[in-house]
Amino acid sequence: MTDQEHSTSEENAETVEERKYMRKIRSFVKREGRMTSRQQTAIENLWATKGVDFQDKLIDFNELFGRHAPVVLEIGFGMGKSLIEMAKNAPEKNFLGIEVHGPGVGACLADAEEAGVTNLRVMNHDAVEVLDKMIPNNSLAVFQLYFPDPWHKSRHHKRRIVQPEFIENMRRKLAIGGVIHMATDWENYAEHMLAVLQAAADFKNTSESDYAPRPEWRPLTKFENRGNNLGHGVWDLLFERIS
Repeated sequence: MTDQEHSTSEENAETVEERKYMRKIRSFVKREGRMTSRQQTAIENLWATKGVDFQDKLIDFNELFGRHAPVVLEIGFGMGKSLIEMAKNAPEKNFLGIEVHGPGVGACLADAEEAGVTNLRVMNHDAVEVLDKMIPNNSLAVFQLYFPDPWHKSRHHKRRIVQPEFIENMRRKLAIGGVIHMATDWENYAEHMLAVLQAAADFKNTSESDYAPRPEWRPLTKFENRGNNLGHGVWDLLFERIS
């Protein structure tokens, strides 16, 4: 195989992985797919500077990023393209992404390095455990959860990550004035998210209506754009911690 053919093969593999991650059904259960050599090399070479190992110890964000700045936490960043774009467009903020899918973590590290993004760190671990053990209370400016697994069958709704206890945990991690930003392309899940957030104490909806227009800082992915062209909806929710 020539170098060009090898490179094309890796790019095709990453494209397939990205498509898998933008499908409507996602999983927060630890699982691995085939990792390209580019992704593996990125993990080997960049983890020491851009990766965060799980440990039963609170993160000192000032130490982690080498500065004091608002912290944005995203759970389930997939292949990381939108997270990288957001970090690149907001250099005044620090970004921490948590993802259970190893190839996605590798792709994110490789792309962030190529883009020259320095205000992004990543973790490859279960997000709920990271929240419980590593994220200090009152430390986050923004919490992002985009297109989580909708568990669309009624008997599986209890498996949805957005539940009252999860939102209460996020409330503790957010600073006063911090924002929860969620987005989904499943209307039923949007209604579920809205009901949970409306019932949560100490939050207010930042939108005059139930759902907010897509804010300019959340990139429009090519898959979302394709869905829009087909008439599929996307619902954004932004709720601020007020006390």
